[in-house]
Amino acid sequence: MAAALRIGLTGGIASGKSVATAAFARRGVPVIDGDVISRQLVAPGTAGLAALIGLFGPQLRQPNGELDRRRLRDLVFADPDARRRLEELLHPAIRAAMAAAATAVTAPYAVLAIPLLVETGQQATVDRVLVVDCAPDLQKSRLIERDAQTPLQADAMLAAQASRAQRLAAADDVLDNSGTLEALDRAVELLHGRYLALAGAPRRQ
Repeated sequence: MAAALRIGLTGGIASGKSVATAAFARRGVPVIDGDVISRQLVAPGTAGLAALIGLFGPQLRQPNGELDRRRLRDLVFADPDARRRLEELLHPAIRAAMAAAATAVTAPYAVLAIPLLVETGQQATVDRVLVVDCAPDLQKSRLIERDAQTPLQADAMLAAQASRAQRLAAADDVLDNSGTLEALDRAVELLHGRYLALAGAPRRQ
């Protein structure tokens, strides 16, 4: 059996990656989400969480034993060295888990959601790069509303990632998420048909 086509889905923070992956999942497409795997690796009682606490300190552990994700995010977006150490700790395990999951896929194609695909140079690990895109001003307003960030915090988060131009330069396909959810869903439907065709699979009616 031929390996499944691997679609690397990425995009800036608050661009709408989760909404896009949910739209693919509704169509029966396997979604391998780097964020989900990352959460599993640092769940309470895991070696990953212990290593993270050892690296950054006990203040990252909440009273219930879970990782304080908000505090960790604020730390790594404010400190490039902390971000680098976090990536060195978690990224190899995340990549290995995603690769193993992709190898096990029996569907025509799978979506691999990799938020930092461009920043970490993982384009060669997928067959196509799909960028979920919207204007930086829209990202910023969504980030402020969604995560209760200040404008300065939102600016720092956006600046810590690849630029919009860098992501678009790496894209094979672009999913515009500057409009309505219905428009996004229609765009995903078109991409779904394209990916099935590329994978050599008949499209279900």
